[in-house]
Amino acid sequence: MKSDLKLTGRVIFRGDPGYEAARKNWDPHTDRFPKVFVFAQNTKDVANAIRWARKNNVPIRPRSGRHALETNLSQVNGGIVIDVSEMKKIKLSKKSGTAVVETGNRVGRIVDTLARQGYMAPFGDSPTVGIGGITPGGGIGPLQRTIGLISDNLLELEMVDAKGRIIRANKNQNADLLWATRGGGGGNFGVYTKYKFKVLRAPAKATVFRITWPWEQFEQVVKKWQLWAPNASTKLGSELNVGPKKGGNVSMLGIYLGSKSEALRQLEPILSVAPTQKVIRNLPYTEATKFLLAPDPILTQRFSNQFSSGFGRRPFPDKAYKAMRKFLEKAEGGTPAGFFFLNWGGAISRIAPKETAFYWRKAKFYVEWNSSWVKPSHAARNIALARNTRKKLQPYIVGSYINVPDQGIKHSGPVYYGKNYPRLKKIKAKYDPGNVFNNPQSIPPAK
Repeated sequence: MKSDLKLTGRVIFRGDPGYEAARKNWDPHTDRFPKVFVFAQNTKDVANAIRWARKNNVPIRPRSGRHALETNLSQVNGGIVIDVSEMKKIKLSKKSGTAVVETGNRVGRIVDTLARQGYMAPFGDSPTVGIGGITPGGGIGPLQRTIGLISDNLLELEMVDAKGRIIRANKNQNADLLWATRGGGGGNFGVYTKYKFKVLRAPAKATVFRITWPWEQFEQVVKKWQLWAPNASTKLGSELNVGPKKGGNVSMLGIYLGSKSEALRQLEPILSVAPTQKVIRNLPYTEATKFLLAPDPILTQRFSNQFSSGFGRRPFPDKAYKAMRKFLEKAEGGTPAGFFFLNWGGAISRIAPKETAFYWRKAKFYVEWNSSWVKPSHAARNIALARNTRKKLQPYIVGSYINVPDQGIKHSGPVYYGKNYPRLKKIKAKYDPGNVFNNPQSIPPAK
């Protein structure tokens, strides 16, 4: 029987028409040349692709939204990319307050589909990120203080393992796999095909805001934000961006699940640093989500990036601002480079660090930074800039977010997963003992 193992689904080999389009990713520097792409139409196609890859001894990379931020994560030279992006069913059950989504859905599509039916789905800062990848890594975003991380809302999953078997996990069966998928990162245990989430009723309206300050005020704004945002109402989510010195500014985007007058009261402390521009609007919930999820250049954006990330347990001291300033002065102007902060706490901190694989629950804020470039000859300089900044900020942060990977981090397991790393290695050994699903920073099986 083994010999008639065939690839099924929409199959594109290197040299076939459509290969170049299949290869495009959001970030240009993650470019690779796989042997074959399988655009799965259903779970069976995924199982066939895994079996075929095993028989032909070809490395496997699962792919959902093409937003991998480092090389060799969702593509690999000479490998097979199992792309689930054409598996896009969404099934809402109002009776049980759950939604079953296939892993090829982009976050924006889920948010929009559910919002139109009066339900709230968590999201990050981009509508085109795939739900398949964002979920197992945790899934942070402006609603997290109210309803938790995306993965905190995961109730059940379907996954195809290294032998091509279809596995279901929930609190009653394979509960260890559900635990690991709630923060243990994608591409480690198998290829995910379906997720079942609990969903909450959305408010009829919400207040969104976009506030801008001149770049020169970045220290003042960040200092105020780090004291204010983590202690604001848990109905308030705030993303703070600081762009490069050359042509950049400071901007805060966010949502308050309540009235405009209440939102203004909440925002008072941060508005005491006088902004140059402010937009504060109470909108129907469907419009509010569109305000926050601005269209994202999908394939391929102009800029390559090197990201890094961490969690702040207390406000930055002056030395941290010195490192930030140096980075922002050296970052290339006219690019999306800069610092990004997200307030923590609320629903996230109500879950114990070991209750799910997502460990970093006790922070006050999340911080990431990225250096960006257009010319390939500028890559090395910018990658070094982002990674050196990590070294300088290391005393003021803990951990790192697996969905914003940085392959400059050596011995990254405990940095991404904290004290949950040993348990994740054991679960890896149970579901993928041969380490079939691996990438440069994947979880190795426990010996």
